[in-house]
Amino acid sequence: MSSTQMRSENATQNPKDAMVDLKLEVVVLPVSDVDRAKRFYQRLGWRLDADFANGDDWRVVQLTPPGSPCSILFGKGITTAVPGSVQGNFLVVDDIEAARAELIGHDVDASEVFHFAGGLHVDGTKGRVPGPDPEGHSYRSWASFSDPDGNSWLLQEIKTRLPGRGFGMDVATLTELLREAEKRHGEYEPTAPKHHWSGWYAAYIVAREQGKTPDEAAKGAALHMEDTRR
Repeated sequence: MSSTQMRSENATQNPKDAMVDLKLEVVVLPVSDVDRAKRFYQRLGWRLDADFANGDDWRVVQLTPPGSPCSILFGKGITTAVPGSVQGNFLVVDDIEAARAELIGHDVDASEVFHFAGGLHVDGTKGRVPGPDPEGHSYRSWASFSDPDGNSWLLQEIKTRLPGRGFGMDVATLTELLREAEKRHGEYEPTAPKHHWSGWYAAYIVAREQGKTPDEAAKGAALHMEDTRR
């Protein structure tokens, strides 16, 4: 996420009703040696989801980073992109130093931690300043590494997310979200028709995860309960 995006976080948005969810689940990487790429990513501890072949000219391998809802896909006969041409895929972590140390433990040549001066660049080393963000802000401390073909990755440290950026599933964050939902449900319950709290909680938490404000999420949860009674 660039500093420009961060400055525009509070810009006016135009939400639409009944928008179709578009969930990014796969990123295609062009590689020159499928088995070498497979060994590299498995060495990082990424889960092997699939390895299918059809003759000598087509093969697809899918792996998923730990804790990620999005996977990578590479193989033979699936893309004409130049091997190594995909640059700057983001891997979000909550502890940049620990993540970097883990990569090094897997014999990966990870960069030192850095921050950017003058804006984000996803390829090369332009604008990189050694060391984490001096003020310790989320989104602003980075490290990088590449696979054997040169497809590059950026580790981005996020300790506290901006509104609308999702919450993640760590225990502390989910606990805080449940407490927030409990408070909001307590405000809704005294005047609400008889209902099961789980439906309201589910609608509220999903709305917050999608970037809605607490007020919007509470309103949406109430509307959801009305719909279920019809």
